[in-house]
Amino acid sequence: MTAEELVEFTETLARISASGGGPKALAAHLARAAGGGVLLEDANWRNVAAAGTGKIPPSARAVVESGAPGRAQPVTAGNLNFGWLSLFGTNSQPDTDLLLRLTAAAIGVELARDSSALRPHRTTFWDSLLAREFRDAASAREEACARGIAVAPYYLAVALEAESADEARQAELGELRAFAADAFARPDAELGVVERGVTLVLFVPASRAVDASNTKTAASLLPKSAARRKPHLRISGGVGTVETLLALDASAQCAQAALAIGRRVYGGGRVAVYDELGAYRLLYEGADVERFRAFASEALAPLRSYDEKHQTELERTLKLYFRVGQNVKTAAAELHVHRHTVFYRLRQIGEIASRSLESPHDQLTLRLAVAIDELHNAR
Repeated sequence: MTAEELVEFTETLARISASGGGPKALAAHLARAAGGGVLLEDANWRNVAAAGTGKIPPSARAVVESGAPGRAQPVTAGNLNFGWLSLFGTNSQPDTDLLLRLTAAAIGVELARDSSALRPHRTTFWDSLLAREFRDAASAREEACARGIAVAPYYLAVALEAESADEARQAELGELRAFAADAFARPDAELGVVERGVTLVLFVPASRAVDASNTKTAASLLPKSAARRKPHLRISGGVGTVETLLALDASAQCAQAALAIGRRVYGGGRVAVYDELGAYRLLYEGADVERFRAFASEALAPLRSYDEKHQTELERTLKLYFRVGQNVKTAAAELHVHRHTVFYRLRQIGEIASRSLESPHDQLTLRLAVAIDELHNAR
């Protein structure tokens, strides 16, 4: 590459930055000049942008760490590390290495400028996600990278409120934030936080099933741990569903619904999990017939699967048990079995369906599932 070509390349980088082209356009310019594939990733090796021709791996991390062909340059600005810019499919020549370094520096300046301007308003990124303002996940990740936010592919929303007088709830949001930061912080991705009036909505990274399970456990323990440290602070909450980055609004809605349902059903000072609320979700949200049918099918599916595999009659026993007013002796007579057999089957039903027949709330869920099934899904 001649000196004139190098100057032209650098000037084009400057023009792209000045015109607001952004990191994607800068990466595309490098791909055209180097004749290869370019991959821009954030600090946690998640894809932000890709450009150019040739085979580009999903991530450059394995390539870089193994020493395989391909080059990666950190994208930095001062002490800030925004991620990695990688180049593939070209010969390892000093010219292309220089182009890679120049482009990485330009992207670093671009991201640092955006991050500096937007740092006081980091929550607006999460507001934008809730409003579904991003056209795709790549544009959302690029925006997050520009703001210095490390995002995860999946999140679980948690809605929290202080059980106090309305005028005091707003003042206690700061304490809620502090407890949430301790309870839900993750080392690999940032905790999202949005305030909705007196409600604090948190988006907890949940890339793995164990992450979601740990979040639910931490949320359930939060009211007690807060009460021990701050006796005046009584917390109620709701946990939503695991959703992708672009579907955070769905998880937030479920979390807020769980908060409202849990407060009405169990009282304040507890955290309710949306997936565990059974029939209450449908009744609260005014579900249509199809959702009621899907709910019944989901609630009875474990029993049906067990019956089919083991040639048992757990579903029939449950329906008959409810039909005869939960009279074990009458149910045993109609099933032509000993009453101890009915007791055994009822214990099995509770274990397999993950519901306690001694709990009024779980019993409502199973009763409603049976009623819907008999009304709409004749077998």
